[in-house]
Amino acid sequence: MAIDGDAAARLDRLSDLATPFAVRTAVTLRVPDRIAAGVTGLTELAAACDADPAALGRLLRYLTHRGVFAEVSPDVFALTDVGALLCDRDGGGHGADLDLGGLGARMDLAWAGLPHAIRTGGPGYAAVHGRDFWADLDAHPEHRAYFDAVMLSQQRITAPEVATCYPWPEVTHVVDVAGGSGGLLRELLCAHPHLRGTLVDRDEPVATATATFAEHGLTGRVDAVVGDFFAALPTGGDVYVVSRALTDWSDAHATAILRRCAEAAGDTGRVLVIEVLPTVPHVPHLSPYDLRMLVLVGGRERGVAEHAALAAAAGLAPRRTFHGSGGLTLMEFAAA
Repeated sequence: MAIDGDAAARLDRLSDLATPFAVRTAVTLRVPDRIAAGVTGLTELAAACDADPAALGRLLRYLTHRGVFAEVSPDVFALTDVGALLCDRDGGGHGADLDLGGLGARMDLAWAGLPHAIRTGGPGYAAVHGRDFWADLDAHPEHRAYFDAVMLSQQRITAPEVATCYPWPEVTHVVDVAGGSGGLLRELLCAHPHLRGTLVDRDEPVATATATFAEHGLTGRVDAVVGDFFAALPTGGDVYVVSRALTDWSDAHATAILRRCAEAAGDTGRVLVIEVLPTVPHVPHLSPYDLRMLVLVGGRERGVAEHAALAAAAGLAPRRTFHGSGGLTLMEFAAA
């Protein structure tokens, strides 16, 4: 049987692990940061990274051919525009995400649990790391802090739109369920001075949110409550917000979350599900996100109809849908 050279080349690109690990190794050794700080010679870089000069040179030249670094003169290296991205160590930044010592790497290595996930339909994270994703965050405070920072970085993008594309003047009391470190609720309260708020989450994010609310002078208008969205939620809210959380859970778990929200909202309250729904080029199966949710936490991407089906199973009926940019979608439900 003749071998198709083009097909073999495509397969090599699909299955390559050398380049992803080479990039992550450079990040872990903080090579981009050191070059950005002016340490550009190979000998000096190796000393700063506590690395073997010859081996480091091989790594840098490999990545030079792939556009991460440039060898501007023999044994002297510079960052390309791609390499410069690797210096970002903030929550959600490429440097933090790709460091082999961080949560991003643990999430990447969980891909080795994909066979388990495909066989069982559940997450594969524990098959690789010995405990599920959420327990792993609890066991590593530094990973929990990184995860909260990533969530906050996402809220900074979506929260201003959420504050404008929903009719908040109709609302008096909003309850942010699994509200993390409070980025969304802070935005809502600052944008709409008539609103009162309650945030419900675990101990660590509640502590962070409490400090955030105090810094913005919101203490008198908001409560931060330690709770669990699989247990009873505080009652009395007009709108119960579940923002970018259902994707992290299986259908059964997502339905249970919505049922708790429905119970707390009662006959007069509403449940507002906020998600960034897949759009081109990130529609399901064109990006790895859907499989990533499966292998990490047993979750999945869903469209509006699939969210409505979950809500129906929780005793809720669709009321209104609001659209922002980039797939941001606010789906309002009320008691059926």
